[in-house]
Amino acid sequence: MSQLILTVHTGMHDAAAAVFEDYSLRAAVQLERLTRYKGDGRQYPDLCIDEVLGIVGATRKDVDVLGASRCEFPTEFYRNIRGARWIREKYRKYVEKNTRRYMVREFLRYNTPHVDDIFNVAKFRQAGGFRDDTHVFFYNHHESHALATLFYTQWDDALLVTADAGGDSVNYSHRHFTNGTLKTIYGGEECLVSPLPIDSVARAYMAMTAALGFIPLRHEGKLTGLAAFGQPILTEKIASHFSVDEAGRLHSDFASYPQMERFIHTLAAQVSREDASASIQKMFEDKLLLSIRRLLQRHKSPRLGVAGGAFANVRLNRMLAENLPIEQIFIFPAMGDEGMPAGGGLCYLLQRDGLRHWLSQRRDLRDVYLGRDYTDSIDAVLGVTTGIRKTAEPPIEGAARRLTAGQLGAIYTGRMEYGPRALGARSILANPSRRETHDLLNKRLARSEFMPFAPVIAADKASTVFDINEVNSYACRFMTITCNVKPQWRERIAAVVHIDGSARPQTIERETNPLYYDILAAFERESGLPVLVNTSFNVHEEPIVNKPSECLKALADGRIDFVVTTRGIYECTAEPA
Repeated sequence: MSQLILTVHTGMHDAAAAVFEDYSLRAAVQLERLTRYKGDGRQYPDLCIDEVLGIVGATRKDVDVLGASRCEFPTEFYRNIRGARWIREKYRKYVEKNTRRYMVREFLRYNTPHVDDIFNVAKFRQAGGFRDDTHVFFYNHHESHALATLFYTQWDDALLVTADAGGDSVNYSHRHFTNGTLKTIYGGEECLVSPLPIDSVARAYMAMTAALGFIPLRHEGKLTGLAAFGQPILTEKIASHFSVDEAGRLHSDFASYPQMERFIHTLAAQVSREDASASIQKMFEDKLLLSIRRLLQRHKSPRLGVAGGAFANVRLNRMLAENLPIEQIFIFPAMGDEGMPAGGGLCYLLQRDGLRHWLSQRRDLRDVYLGRDYTDSIDAVLGVTTGIRKTAEPPIEGAARRLTAGQLGAIYTGRMEYGPRALGARSILANPSRRETHDLLNKRLARSEFMPFAPVIAADKASTVFDINEVNSYACRFMTITCNVKPQWRERIAAVVHIDGSARPQTIERETNPLYYDILAAFERESGLPVLVNTSFNVHEEPIVNKPSECLKALADGRIDFVVTTRGIYECTAEPA
């Protein structure tokens, strides 16, 4: 009998929810897309729960299984907060406005890995409005990352590696899938009641992000972009504090994360932000590359699946693809904590059915269009809004002509993307042939001048423009890796080529998004170029557009020149607000 499985990640950042109908991932949405607060994890994701259930036409009473990450929950559900701690929690609630507690800290406090010892599951289920017989389970942070990389492949042999700034008492996990068995090498449930190791290179990267005046857990990509402009003159000093043992485990000699942060801040103050970025990027690449190389020496495999926030770093992913003896790399598209609900559902299904059946249900991932479809309402909203008019142009040919002429257009079609990348459902498109397009996009969207924009190209033409091959092609479907732009194309598509000659392409096929594909094909007929700029449909520091009202505001504010949907092209007839 089929089960409706709701899974959530409860913060502290990138909260999200997803719905499975058995092995079919039916919907997934990040909290930030609903609250419009970047990386939001400030609250329990009730908004996400109701959104994903609404997308599939269900309610909380229809949920058979509720899965949650072991992260932040309201204090009222913990069993052991009594006496002096109860008084302290009242202060935290009413003075500090903090009403949640991190579950793993409670495991450590009471030296137990069992949820029922510290948490009132029945009360939690009832307060959430679920049925009394809804099964509640809590999934492992790093296992959820890892299983998502394996399930969406047909691999028979793979090394699975996760890395981030911590979850369930570890910063990394290593698993080997071979001969029909899945072995946890490091980072499983056995670590749950151990203190979090001071070994995370992702935390060092976050510390450098803060030291350069950016926001940790949000602006790490800025350092990745800046790194190409600098020299790694601090790398040796940073790297001297990290080591990789023969088993591939990373370690550091820092006594605490505050000590690590002070060290990084002191170093960053001595050099330019470009050199600081280049230094932390090279250390990050070198250590993770060495770690995975040593893992592959012990656990030989031709394929590598990675996930966790560390692998949002597209330059790192390129280094792995180009320097390891592997045939293919796959990065789960929602690689950060927002992707955990997708992996969490797979954790439950593995427990329920066993590995053999779980493996038989695997599938390739064609797309991640898992949000709500506003196609009907976007046309209704735009069509009746004062100052917005629908043109007489056919959407595909009209959009291509406008893009060829240098206009900036937004495509708004179908279901919103899941994960950090805009992949043609909520994207801004532009002509890549002019370097000034880069400057125009930065000005219109209030973005940083050093951040490269991404190209989109049809999958069957991708290898003629970019160094795309069997190793990185699956990752390129979701814009999770950089690669070299062939020299003869760099000037022709200058707006998407970074200073180091690289780009972060998305490859597409028509069956996944016909409007997107057809506009690209029409643009090639108009311009002779098989590439368009694809950047996320959002202003700097805002999440990607979700609702029609957000699309309308961007058009009215002059961020874009037109919006194209399946039904037409819309433009603003008034001066920008």
